[in-house]
Amino acid sequence: MEARAIARHIRIAPRKAKLVADLVRGKKVDEALAILKFTPRGASPIIEKLLRSAIANAENNHSLDKEDLYIAEIYANQGPTMKRFRPRAQGRATQILKRTSHIGIVLREKPGKEG
Repeated sequence: MEARAIARHIRIAPRKAKLVADLVRGKKVDEALAILKFTPRGASPIIEKLLRSAIANAENNHSLDKEDLYIAEIYANQGPTMKRFRPRAQGRATQILKRTSHIGIVLREKPGKEG
């Protein structure tokens, strides 16, 4: 049994979100929450909120025990890019790319805990 949560169109570059996602992949949810709380990265509070949502989905929708859950999958894929322009010298303009992410978490129960 698995529970998932997905956050789309998050205004952070996927390259930055992947750094935080790699820290918690495969960890138990309690350990992952502790890591995210003390990681000084911009994506940490976003992923922490998403993880709490996935835990709530597991408990309420699938009747899973929080103690047995671990992060089976976590990904940060690229979403749509907003294009903006910034004025530069001599009447020119340069393009600014504001990247977005689609972040997803899949939680599963530890195997061997059935019954």
